[in-house]
Amino acid sequence: MPTGTQRESEGPALLYLLGGIALQGVTPEQSERLTTQSKVVALLAYLALAAPGAFTRRDRIVGLLWPELDQAHARTALRKAVHHARSVLGEETLASRGDEELALSPNSLWSDVRAMREAVERGQLARAVELYRGDLMPGFYLTECHDFDAWLEGERSALLEEAVAACWALAKHLESGSNYTDASRLAKKAARLDRTNERVLRRSLKMLERLGDRVGALSLYDEFEKRLRKELDVVPSAETMKMAEDLRAGRPLA
Repeated sequence: MPTGTQRESEGPALLYLLGGIALQGVTPEQSERLTTQSKVVALLAYLALAAPGAFTRRDRIVGLLWPELDQAHARTALRKAVHHARSVLGEETLASRGDEELALSPNSLWSDVRAMREAVERGQLARAVELYRGDLMPGFYLTECHDFDAWLEGERSALLEEAVAACWALAKHLESGSNYTDASRLAKKAARLDRTNERVLRRSLKMLERLGDRVGALSLYDEFEKRLRKELDVVPSAETMKMAEDLRAGRPLA
């Protein structure tokens, strides 16, 4: 069994944060050692979501992850978390700049969130959509770390918006190229990603109707209505229900 910083793979370890938390490129035992430590996971996620190559001040990190501790004890807790991460991923994974700053080495730890954002920046929309497997770190939170949880929720929303925008841009591109099947699939995906957003749903319904997929549009609406009732105990707005009525009646959507 590998020990210390020995890993299964010679390449960088792979940190997945979209749609769930997983670590690959290490042994199952090493993955469990790291992913069961919530503060270590939070540290890696925070650094992974920083700008590539950007260093983050330790004071900022300890304020987010150990707000209940005084400065000396919080810094000790951070040093232990850094040591734990390096013991699994390798010393080079977390780079230090002096005693005050930390950064994630992209050559030592690949992350799906960083890869997705780089794909968006490069216009690689299909790759960005593929990488977005679901919400950022779903269900993850840190007790008493309210500022971290607020930061995480903001990043969740931002990544969702980026994924939906990528879906739409790609759907429109495919529609313009007469690839109606894939355009329809991505219009549906956009609505399902932004689960309770009626504006996105209406946009999807209009595209599906335009592509001649009224059956798919009505199925998507019914799915959305059930989800809205179950999760929020509300019904769609009058505007959205009117679109569904027009679809059923064979009337063109406004």
